[in-house]
Amino acid sequence: MPRPLAFSLVFGAFAVSAALSAEGPKFPPPEKLPATAELPDPLVGFDGKKIAAKEDWETRRRPELQALFEEYMYGKRPANPASVTGKVLFEDAKAFGGKGTLREVEITFGPDTLPKMYLLIATPNDRKSPAACFVGPNFNGNHTILADDRIRIPTAWTYKDKPGVVDNKATAAGRGKLPDVWPLETIIGKGYAVATFHAADIQPDRPNVREGMRATLPQREGEAPGNETATVMWWAWGVSRAVDYLVTDKAVDPKRLAAVGHSRLGKTVLLAAAFDDRIAMAIPHQAGCGGTGPSRHADPKAETVKRINTAFPHWFCGHFKAFNDATEKLPFDQHSLVAVVAPRPVLFTNAADDLWANPAGQFANLKAATPVYELLGSEGLKADKVPAPGDTLVDSKLGYWIRPGKHEMNPDDWAIWFQFAGKWLK
Repeated sequence: MPRPLAFSLVFGAFAVSAALSAEGPKFPPPEKLPATAELPDPLVGFDGKKIAAKEDWETRRRPELQALFEEYMYGKRPANPASVTGKVLFEDAKAFGGKGTLREVEITFGPDTLPKMYLLIATPNDRKSPAACFVGPNFNGNHTILADDRIRIPTAWTYKDKPGVVDNKATAAGRGKLPDVWPLETIIGKGYAVATFHAADIQPDRPNVREGMRATLPQREGEAPGNETATVMWWAWGVSRAVDYLVTDKAVDPKRLAAVGHSRLGKTVLLAAAFDDRIAMAIPHQAGCGGTGPSRHADPKAETVKRINTAFPHWFCGHFKAFNDATEKLPFDQHSLVAVVAPRPVLFTNAADDLWANPAGQFANLKAATPVYELLGSEGLKADKVPAPGDTLVDSKLGYWIRPGKHEMNPDDWAIWFQFAGKWLK
């Protein structure tokens, strides 16, 4: 049966955070928070009470942590749209030499005045059942993944040092220039589906410009920035809009969605999984400070909260700047974000030369999140020390891998992600 060219989805009660309410809990200003030098215990509530039962975690502590991350780091998660509409722009059922189906879908989640997302999807043709699917944002535009004239050239601001970009605008000269970052044919050859979108469709990656979804927020001139929605949260919200479409796609198994992203987009997919339970697995790659790396650290070779807030002030909300020189006042650390994803599998992947991302600190975060997995009846990290470069740790629900090399997303990384998905997305 041919796939419909459009769909409309009106949300019911799918599992998302209780912390998304309009009012939400009230927390003190950052300077009034107590100091905690070590990683805070994720099983101790904001009121100081120990969480000892699964029900208390699910009904009290987990929503509380989500609300704390909104208040002090990523900003308020925007409300889910009342409806989402997708229109297939093109579909090729004989792509990749007949091995797969390729299509690009225009996603609309409100009035025509809002930005639209363009989701590039590849699915294998030889499966008798729906496929597990990797989903995530890309840096440079869908057109850079394949040299296919049908794929839309993005119009939003983008990075000037990327292939085919002129005056921060993508051009057709970039078509197919970065095929190894999202190797679609390889992915479908392994039996998986894959879906990706240009992050700038949702929010271009530059500060101080009212564009993208940021332009939909009310202007608050003269008001000190607080927990306003920041760029990483907007991108994570965008991942959920991609999921909205994928759960309606008959070629995709809606219960086997793995969110994957690199660097700042790795921060994005971990946050997306923490707020959207439809994501079955998170693979934040080289996500570092503000994502998978701890805010509390003394590693001189790793990025700090002050450095990331200075270089990228738009990624996190105004309240997060208050912790530049006082990370000990954060009422959480990034292990708590992993804990919010529990008991779903999470894989941290790194590179030995990428010390800026703090790979050792990331391993410590997985270890610190493990007690929450255990409380929920699941095994967390099954290792006591950081694996050597090239050694895999994918049999743990909390997995870790560090390879030789630098800060990039390449086919070697995908090979490990296939192993992890093969173990945990059966």
